[in-house]
Amino acid sequence: MTTLRFTKGHGTENGFVLLLDEHGDLDLTPETVRFLADRRAGLGGDGVIRAVRSGALGAGAGADPHAWFMDYWNSDGSTSEMCGNGARVFGAFLEAEAGEDLAGGLEFATRGGPRSLVSLGGGRYAIGMGGYILGEGGFDSAVEARGLTPPRPALSVDVGNPHHVVALASVEELEALDLTVAPAVTPHPRAGSNVEFVVALGERVVDGERRGLARMRVHERGSGETRSCGTGACAVALAVRSWAGDGAPDVWDVEVPGGVVTVRIAPDHTVLEGPAVLVATGEVTLP
Repeated sequence: MTTLRFTKGHGTENGFVLLLDEHGDLDLTPETVRFLADRRAGLGGDGVIRAVRSGALGAGAGADPHAWFMDYWNSDGSTSEMCGNGARVFGAFLEAEAGEDLAGGLEFATRGGPRSLVSLGGGRYAIGMGGYILGEGGFDSAVEARGLTPPRPALSVDVGNPHHVVALASVEELEALDLTVAPAVTPHPRAGSNVEFVVALGERVVDGERRGLARMRVHERGSGETRSCGTGACAVALAVRSWAGDGAPDVWDVEVPGGVVTVRIAPDHTVLEGPAVLVATGEVTLP
């Protein structure tokens, strides 16, 4: 029987199973991922993250072979380019299990390209999320969701993985959504998409800094509705700032069901700030 040492962690209640496999010795399969992420038969999580050196994994080709690679898997056993909340938890995991010191920052690799991560202290981390691409014209697609009639216009946003963001008029409309069923996006994205629904809540000043405020829910491809989505929060901040026009804040606090994250928007990248918590370690026997 095969046993694995694991860590459980979450970022604003976006939960992950984490595995340290520095030299790529583990044959991580979709079946194993689905078992680990199963909330009844396994450990439970929105995804599985393996920490492995880039040179030990085919997906790490082109990166520094000695750099850490964040091998991210959705709970359904599919892989994804990147996960913002998962990246913060990945950083906390590397500090705890691999002896890394993130106070001075760390560069690591993902399927969505290189990323940077730094500890802010107090269990909070900031991750450079790379470049972004917004669809043209404010809205370039439509989304149909259960509890939302009629279909609503959406904006496509690529932040290393694909998103479609829908603006809603009220918190009540946001809460009425039934995201147990995947929203339908038109035109249909060939590789699937995360879909965010957002309500803009105005502005506020935090520590002398002007910030926008928004609340969102998300249906993640391969995982269903989750309590938080880091890349989704970045997509939401980019979309809402775009819709708000000139003079809109470049910093947004985004409320998710699992807490609050902060997105800082620069001309060519975003930075995601938020907490990461490691809650348990142990060993699991694979079936």
